[in-house]
Amino acid sequence: MNSRGSDSEALAPEPELVNLDPATTAVVRGVVPMAELLNFFDASFGALARIIDEQGITLLSPAFGLCHGSPGETLDLEVGFVTDRAVRPEAGVAVGSLPGGRVARLTHRGSFDGLGSSWERLHSWMRAQGLSAGEDRWEFYVTRPSPDMDPRDLRTELNWPVA
Repeated sequence: MNSRGSDSEALAPEPELVNLDPATTAVVRGVVPMAELLNFFDASFGALARIIDEQGITLLSPAFGLCHGSPGETLDLEVGFVTDRAVRPEAGVAVGSLPGGRVARLTHRGSFDGLGSSWERLHSWMRAQGLSAGEDRWEFYVTRPSPDMDPRDLRTELNWPVA
């Protein structure tokens, strides 16, 4: 491991267990080839912004991506926001939910390229604690990315329910 990787590991917070209430969400769902993820996110967040604004819904969270099952050549994915009430389904936007209960959480610091290693770190921590990982997991994109930002400033909250 290079020193840069070691530095980011040293600065990364420790995983923790939290108890969450279930949450209502507005989402776009799809089974997406890995090469099309960026386009799916862009199109989905465009539709979500329009429908949420038109319906006067209040956002209660940053954007998230919820993965169903394990990623492979495709990803079964929901992207959206926690909302104050259910959205009226329209233009591919649907009502969804995030589960309540015990969740292992880790904040990833840095570019999205490093998310895989942070998910592996969280999974290893869960195993070391004797916890079984649920099939679904999600990321909250705490820092909204922009083209002119330093990717090291990105923060992504990883959440993995305990089975």
